[in-house]
Amino acid sequence: MNVPSTYDLKPVFQRMLTPLMQRLRNAGVTPNVLTWLAIVLSGGLGYAFVLGLTNRYWFFAVASGLLVRMALNALDGMMARTFNLTSRGGAVLNELGDVVSDALVIWPLALVPGVHVGWVAALLWLTALNEFAGVLGASVSAERRYEGPMGKSDRTLVWGVFCLLMGAGVAVEPYATYGVYAVLIGLLWSTARRVRRTLTP
Repeated sequence: MNVPSTYDLKPVFQRMLTPLMQRLRNAGVTPNVLTWLAIVLSGGLGYAFVLGLTNRYWFFAVASGLLVRMALNALDGMMARTFNLTSRGGAVLNELGDVVSDALVIWPLALVPGVHVGWVAALLWLTALNEFAGVLGASVSAERRYEGPMGKSDRTLVWGVFCLLMGAGVAVEPYATYGVYAVLIGLLWSTARRVRRTLTP
């Protein structure tokens, strides 16, 4: 079953970012620099979310920053492939950076009233497992798996919408736990699809 994912929009997103990639490379920026920027930005977004719990307008900054982070995540890979700057170190940094960035962005959800820290821990664990399942595809079948419905870009979209609603003053806190349940189910589904596609000849 082909489940729609925001990852399907990646080619369009990459075409939009191509001119920026060219300018960044002309300025001497490397893929690893972009990956580190995404990690640092993710830490800042996590802190901005904490600030948003007392001043909701910070949530708009988080939503905007998530779009920048998504662009950085796309640009590092694009630049590495386009300019033949791929390396083992860069690949390791990219994969570990994605997991660390997700953790930095998502952990403050445990501070939202009514959301149990155990569910947030499960969310972080399954997020890491989902990315690991994608990496396994590269090691077992020589193809990195990106299947959804809750891949990295899908999670970013969900988190961004949640932050926009929080920033707008919509009382979503009572329903946040149900949202976590839905994302957990999506992560399990996504991970199962990646493993199945890896094992399918």
